[in-house]
Amino acid sequence: MPQLVDRVELDANTGTTWREILLANLTAQAVTENTVLDNPQQYDDSAITITPEMIQIQTFISDKSKRNINNKVLAQMGKMPGEAMMRKKDEDGLTAADASTPMGAAGTPVQTGDVAAARYIITSNATEPGPLPIAGVFHGFCIKDFYDELVAGVGTYPVPDGSTATVFQSAFTLPIANVSIHEDGNISIDGSDDAKNFVFSKSAWILVEGMTIRTESKREPNIAGGGDSLFMTDEFAYGLRLANWTREIIGDATAPA
Repeated sequence: MPQLVDRVELDANTGTTWREILLANLTAQAVTENTVLDNPQQYDDSAITITPEMIQIQTFISDKSKRNINNKVLAQMGKMPGEAMMRKKDEDGLTAADASTPMGAAGTPVQTGDVAAARYIITSNATEPGPLPIAGVFHGFCIKDFYDELVAGVGTYPVPDGSTATVFQSAFTLPIANVSIHEDGNISIDGSDDAKNFVFSKSAWILVEGMTIRTESKREPNIAGGGDSLFMTDEFAYGLRLANWTREIIGDATAPA
């Protein structure tokens, strides 16, 4: 999610909240050579405000553990706090996107036509057409349904070089109706084996980032015979710019057999 939305930085010394003005469309009218136009259009503005919140993770490794554990294991452990922070950032984006207008149906596989429908609902919105690019974020189990849809003919008739052969060889990475498709295993699957996937304009969502992610360590000689605590801190929040530019597609996400 962080790579697919608008990202802005809350500048230092500007307060705790990001503010952005949105202006509604104006309306033009037909005139003739005899028209005396006296119909000024009114600018209708609204504001969105987003307040970043801090997240943090702490780990502790004792001196004894450092001495006893294999260096390769220590290297793996060293990557995990950063991965946890990125997972949190992605999951918060998915939580925010859950405010999208729902499409699809529980218990029904998501089809490529659902993605195309969401795309055109966004880009041909009568109030304010959603700008490109458009991205789709889907659980891998739902992308498998796209794969099955495209390669259904494999084994029943000759498949020439093309999109079907490409997907059969290298997995489903094709765009659908100019929507780039992205796999996200952090999308949750409910007790009925359904998942909420999302199609949205990049401009629909804003990721406001406050202070830059930072890492600090603290010596803890009083814990476990001595060791080091590591703290990672970040500050961010997602906000919705326009609800017309984002859609949720719910569908069956049963694990592939």
